[in-house]
Amino acid sequence: MKSRILYTKPSITEREVAYATDAAANGWGERCYDYIHKFEAAFREHLGVKYAISTSSCTGAIHLGLAALDIGPGDEIIIADTNWIASAAPITYLGATPVFVDVLPDSWCIDPQKVEAAITGRTKAIIAVHIYGNLCDMDALRDIGNRHGIAVVEDAAEAIGSVWHGARAGSLGTFGTFSFHGTKTVTTGEGGMFVTNDDTLYERALTLSNHGRARRQTKQFWPDEVGFKYKISNIQAALGVGQMERIGELISRKRAVFARYRDVLGTLSGVALNPEPPGTQNGFWMPTAVFDKETGITREKLQTAFQAENIDARVFFWPLSSTPSFKPKPENVNAYDLPSRAINLPSYHDLTNEEIDRVSDVLISTLGAA
Repeated sequence: MKSRILYTKPSITEREVAYATDAAANGWGERCYDYIHKFEAAFREHLGVKYAISTSSCTGAIHLGLAALDIGPGDEIIIADTNWIASAAPITYLGATPVFVDVLPDSWCIDPQKVEAAITGRTKAIIAVHIYGNLCDMDALRDIGNRHGIAVVEDAAEAIGSVWHGARAGSLGTFGTFSFHGTKTVTTGEGGMFVTNDDTLYERALTLSNHGRARRQTKQFWPDEVGFKYKISNIQAALGVGQMERIGELISRKRAVFARYRDVLGTLSGVALNPEPPGTQNGFWMPTAVFDKETGITREKLQTAFQAENIDARVFFWPLSSTPSFKPKPENVNAYDLPSRAINLPSYHDLTNEEIDRVSDVLISTLGAA
């Protein structure tokens, strides 16, 4: 039987192990935040932002940021229908309503025209999710936000390494969020980051992140309000410090994996891969193949073909409005159509060219048999 090809796994070296070991052995008492502070500083520098607050997950970072914007019952947040639930769930935590709009057929990201059409007097924010590393049109979204007085939030969980016209994904919105789940380009096992350039928003989010205790509060164990507990651990942050010291290598390797896929599959008729428009850089967290309707190739055919070759197959995100928790919105035609003819491709850092070619051969043979 052919060796298993996983769709993802992290790149962990002796550096990360050494830092995590040091944190486990010595990172207590007055040193309990050492690696957390180092991790946040390294991430701020990489992203080019003023503030960063590490969190237990990207979901927690989104919840924290929306709460800091005073989002609450009766408010509406516009978000793409093509997404994982983690991007929409925090909206519901606050009693607000996610308004699902369609995505563009080429980037698979939120459609700015649909965003503008969905704005009401209750709209308080737009969440731009950079799906699979692909970039939302941040110029268009920020223009909409500025004209309507609405916050534009970046969910850059999947977009470490992506750059929009010179600015790193996550640094362009009112605030940005990141994930360091074990599947991501940079990992701490579980973890996230809230980032912003807004002084007032940072102070508010910092207070909420620490059980509502304001930074300048002198009373011990005195919460100024009810906040959250979304901290990352010092041991997790130690992994993050090691990863950030290798950030250039990690991003470059993800891009090299995609480049190999593009070399092999890019000239095929009837299949599209992640786009990289002029002036941008895609971090290519998750290489994805979308087949034209005319090919007749379906998600199920692709899953069967990959299974036969002992290769992990990960499906394209379902439209969130099609899931049990929300009201169906089949008018979001692209969000409902894309998953039926798409597949995510294995893309971990240590994937070899031979393994990439094995994956590509499955797609080529499936297309040839269609």
